[in-house]
Amino acid sequence: MLSTTFRVPLVRALAHRSAAIHTLPKLPYAYDALEPHISAEIMELHHSKHHQTYVNGLNAAEEAYFKAPSTREKIALQAALKFNGGGHINHTLFWKNLAPVKEGGGKLKDGKLKAAIERDFGSVETFKKQFNAATAGIQGSGWGWLAYNPTTKILEIVTTPNQDPLLAHVPIIGVDIWEHAFYLQYKNVKVDYLGAIWNVINFEEAETRFAEAT
Repeated sequence: MLSTTFRVPLVRALAHRSAAIHTLPKLPYAYDALEPHISAEIMELHHSKHHQTYVNGLNAAEEAYFKAPSTREKIALQAALKFNGGGHINHTLFWKNLAPVKEGGGKLKDGKLKAAIERDFGSVETFKKQFNAATAGIQGSGWGWLAYNPTTKILEIVTTPNQDPLLAHVPIIGVDIWEHAFYLQYKNVKVDYLGAIWNVINFEEAETRFAEAT
């Protein structure tokens, strides 16, 4: 039997591990709510299959990390933690990043975010064109971001490969450019997907993120 000295820290550690298990977040809208811009089939597969896979992978990687007996084995798990953890972080943000047209999706109202976009890119349309060009240029899979740079205090367009999350910037808007996000509807024409997604971007959520960042 474990002594009290060792049993208490172990119980606390196990309780912490149990509390840290990640779950798939519920969407704030129905799977078909973003049509015709993003189909219900894409949304259901993207959320219930792809995101769930990242959640499962993250839980497994964290469990393995928790149990790993050596630093060497913990280091070996870093890639799985980064990939699955980034996938979970990015997708959790992405769902909130979208909104049905009837609930204000695609509408950027006058405010601090719009003013900052116009300041840093010249106009909202110029920003969208630059964002789409940078994101379409990603080779393979990745993400396009409108991000706030806390050092320079300006908005920047940033791209990340695979499921890498933003670390040095604050994400304001993120767009998934993995094929599972668009291929069933837009095939290999990424620019059509990128053009359509602005109709369902939740600028109200982006405004909140920008206010918190600044």
